[in-house]
Amino acid sequence: MKNRPPPLPDSAEPLTNAAPRWPASRMLRWIFGLQLVFAAILLGSDMLRVLPQLAFPSSAPDITQPLGPGDQTRRYDPAQIDPRPARPGTRPIPATTDMPSRLDFVDTVWDGQPVITLTGQIAPGDAARFADFLTTVDPAPTQAFLNSPGGSVQDALDMGRQIRSLGINTRMTATDICLSACPYLLAAGTARSVADGALVGVHQHYFGENTALPAFMAVENIQRGQGEVMEYLSDMDIDPLIMRHALLTPPDEIYLLTPAEMESYQLTTPQ
Repeated sequence: MKNRPPPLPDSAEPLTNAAPRWPASRMLRWIFGLQLVFAAILLGSDMLRVLPQLAFPSSAPDITQPLGPGDQTRRYDPAQIDPRPARPGTRPIPATTDMPSRLDFVDTVWDGQPVITLTGQIAPGDAARFADFLTTVDPAPTQAFLNSPGGSVQDALDMGRQIRSLGINTRMTATDICLSACPYLLAAGTARSVADGALVGVHQHYFGENTALPAFMAVENIQRGQGEVMEYLSDMDIDPLIMRHALLTPPDEIYLLTPAEMESYQLTTPQ
């Protein structure tokens, strides 16, 4: 008689019915493959955002060209905006020879009053740095002079709320610029003044670090960011119609506001 295998217990499953188990090496290959796919999506989405600007660069005039009626759109590249030398006696400190890659904070006394200057690009984390800086300024500043090509929208909004909470006025002299996210700092002043010759401009913002998201989530993030901006402008008593110009201007261009427009949108206050 042939030997037969012992019978399986009633509760046992035949080995042939057991779920297959992937070896660790195969699992690692799958994980690595998924990482490559996500990396390709990230790279592709960022390229899709940048390629149109590379293939069809802005033909708008240089930002230093004079404005004319209906001719207010200019090329915008924060890395290529050179500071304009401040006229003697118009600012607490002279303009730097280059535009800092993140905000430079200085406190001093101007016309007998404690003031601060904010110069350079608004980098992520500058809002926290600004909060720390304000704790060192005693007495609290009455005015903030602005000279910035813009940068991080979220940091600009957070800094703006700090400026408003302290009742600080915002001010720009004739050779200052305030572009992209910087107008949110200007809007935060209790009183807001922009000298003739200063450049104040708005354009479309880019919310988030990348667009490697389902379409509905990407749109949701943009809408959430725009909603936060609109709420901020309302809190600062700025006419939200100012965003009409921003939404119609691509990121590689800037719409420069005229003094009449700034007054109309309450971005500047009566002096």
